[in-house]
Amino acid sequence: MKDTKMVSVLLLVVATVLGGIGQFLFKYAFTDGSLALTLAAGLGAYAISTAVYFYVLSRVHLSWAYGLNGISYVLAVILAATVLAENVSIMRWTGVAVIVVGVIVVSLS
Repeated sequence: MKDTKMVSVLLLVVATVLGGIGQFLFKYAFTDGSLALTLAAGLGAYAISTAVYFYVLSRVHLSWAYGLNGISYVLAVILAATVLAENVSIMRWTGVAVIVVGVIVVSLS
C-alpha cells in the first residue's frame, strides 16, 4: 500500500512539474520570439502532464491529488523569478512557503 502511494506521489509530482513547465513555456513563447517552437513544447509538456494526471486520478482520491497541485504554483514562481527575472515580493515568497507546507501536509494524509 505504501509503495502505491509513493508511486502516486511521484507521478503527481511529474504531472505537476510538467504542467508548470508547460505554463512557463506558454508565457515564454510570447516574450522570447520563437513562438511556434516554444508554444509547441509547452503544449506537449501540458498534454503529457494531463495524461499522467488523468492516470493518477483514476487511482486516488481527488481531494488528495488536487492538493498536491500546489507544487505548480511554487514552480511557476521560481521560474518567473529565475528565468524571467520577475520581481517576486517577500509576501509572495511567504505564500509560496505556506503552499509548500500545505502540500507536505496533504501528501502525508
